[in-house]
Amino acid sequence: MSITHDVHERTAETTAEPVRLSLVKPEAPAAAATTDSKTPALRRIRPLRRVRIIVTSDQTRLAVRHGMYLYGGARITARRAWDGRTAARYERMMRAYEAGGKLAEAAEWEERGRQFRAARHQRRMDLLNAPARLAKGTAVAAGVATGGLLALGGALALATGDPGDIVAPIGLVIDVIHWAFVIGSLVWGPLMMAAPALGLLSLWNVGRQQQAAPRWALPAGERGGGEPITPSVVVLALSHLGISALRKAIKEMGDAGAAMLSPIALAGCGVEVDVTLPLEVSTEEIMGRRRKLAENLGRHEHELYISVAPAARTVRLWIADSGALDEPVPASPLVLDPSMTADYKNGRAPWGRDLRGDAALVSLYQRHVLVTGLSNEGKTASLRALALWLALDASVEFRIGNLKGVVGDWSMFRGLATVLIEGPTDDHVMEVTHMVEGAFEEMQRRIQAPVGTVFRPLVVIVDEAQVAYGSGARETYVTDTGTVKYGAPYGGQKATSRYFRAVKGIHDQGRAVNVTIWEGTQDPTDQNLPKRSREGNHIRASLVLGTESQAKMALGDAPVTAGAAPHKLRQGLDKGTLVVAGSGIELPPGAASVTVRTHFIDGDEAVEIAERAKALRSPVATTDRPAEPRDHLSDISEVLRGEERVRTPEVLHRLKNLDGPYYQEWDGSRLRRALTDAGEDTGVYEGYPVVHLQRVIRALSSRE
Repeated sequence: MSITHDVHERTAETTAEPVRLSLVKPEAPAAAATTDSKTPALRRIRPLRRVRIIVTSDQTRLAVRHGMYLYGGARITARRAWDGRTAARYERMMRAYEAGGKLAEAAEWEERGRQFRAARHQRRMDLLNAPARLAKGTAVAAGVATGGLLALGGALALATGDPGDIVAPIGLVIDVIHWAFVIGSLVWGPLMMAAPALGLLSLWNVGRQQQAAPRWALPAGERGGGEPITPSVVVLALSHLGISALRKAIKEMGDAGAAMLSPIALAGCGVEVDVTLPLEVSTEEIMGRRRKLAENLGRHEHELYISVAPAARTVRLWIADSGALDEPVPASPLVLDPSMTADYKNGRAPWGRDLRGDAALVSLYQRHVLVTGLSNEGKTASLRALALWLALDASVEFRIGNLKGVVGDWSMFRGLATVLIEGPTDDHVMEVTHMVEGAFEEMQRRIQAPVGTVFRPLVVIVDEAQVAYGSGARETYVTDTGTVKYGAPYGGQKATSRYFRAVKGIHDQGRAVNVTIWEGTQDPTDQNLPKRSREGNHIRASLVLGTESQAKMALGDAPVTAGAAPHKLRQGLDKGTLVVAGSGIELPPGAASVTVRTHFIDGDEAVEIAERAKALRSPVATTDRPAEPRDHLSDISEVLRGEERVRTPEVLHRLKNLDGPYYQEWDGSRLRRALTDAGEDTGVYEGYPVVHLQRVIRALSSRE
């Protein structure tokens, strides 16, 4: 309705305007209007935009591309000719190796340069004697040829009886020379006319093969390919980082910055080069400009990795081939090789490929493992791949808690693991806590075993451990007076948390007796992953994270300071890509971390591997809930039967009658420690070790 009203107002204004009459025929305006209507659309565009359209048009790209192919081919050919005629190549390589500190290689190239100069000098000296040798050689060749032709003619004359045939071979040679001259005179003209075109075509082909044209001028399908990484490209990228001290130092270098670079070496699906920085520039400044440096190199940020090299003031750049990191990782050897087995002590698990393309192998022997990352980035699959390999060693026992609650992620371990708990509720947290506490009790039993005892490897796995650290579940009980009291919390990140205490206890002493724990957790923070827990792991791996502070919590300060950057990975695009720090995996020399693109094993493949593992071992009865740890003080109080004191051997005998499998390995020292942990102790009566009822009652009261 408002639109109609506006139209009526405009119509009224037009009608109210007085009509002006003119006695002159308006030809000029009509002509102008006609001209404007026929003007191309390009003339009605703003000048700057018009220039941009012209510059970015396909015709302009075509002209620039082929022109640069020709220019680049001429430049490359001239450079090759110069290198072939002079010692420039040897000087260049010698300076590069000297800058990289490789003096033996530099000396080798210096010797090659000396040999080249000596050979060139000899060739020049030979040219001085060439005219005399040429004249002498020509006279000798002419005499020999003439003599040979006359001898051939003489033989022909004897055969035919005609003396004139003596000079027939010489006449034949003269005819050949004549016809060669005739043919040459006919071909020479067109050949001279075509020679420039053939030469230009040759130069154009060299430029095309060496990709001499700028990327923006390439066809649309080839613009994302990335230009080859050469020393000049690296130096140019560094000089335009916005660091004035670096740019000034490069300008002042006699070799235009070449001395900064080590030789560029192939490294997997990319190249690697060490850059020795000037005194005024620190490695932190370069690492802080990763994105800008990647763009200057014609790469995306995730295709450039910067780390601190062993040499002082040196950064190591690994530059991927454009698009190479988006290609899929090959299938796991666990899938490809049905006969593969595992060796917990001496073997290494095939986890994936590093950036160089080499196999990333992990030793799990007596190592605690932590895998972190954002949700839905491949944490469970990465952790499960290690467990599937280790399951192929029949000596390893698994106890698994999956607090994600998604049935299927770990279900293939039913029949492999003695305990498998799956669920996200507080009840599941309590069961997982009992499972970890049971492993802690087993660790303590093993510690007290006789020296030299060999223990079966026990691996405890808790996926989505942040659910346990964030749980507020508590045990409740009612006293004799009817009062409801709460015990220690099952979850939480404080020292009172039963789950945290059990994990920390295994971290402290478990590896010595082959008891290890692996945790997978999301979003590493102080709430989801306490400091004392995350720092107890030997292998710390992280998928993509949101912030640098999370990266430091996941991997530690030192690896992130040295260049580890899980927070630079692309969420959703770099699934399964881990930044790994710690022991157990081979790191590049001087590096604090390594980036691994893990093999993905889907659910069906995981089931097949698990079935192979089951065939290697005796049947395992998997329980959904672990046996709850017994209350030692209550059991001791019960077996004392109200007696004031009982000898220690008798107490142990009664405990074994109460629960034989549980107390089977208990001895006097283990019984004494159960009391000392509660603040009391055993005693001696008439020379015999005894347990006092009052001390046990005091320990129970103190605990409550």
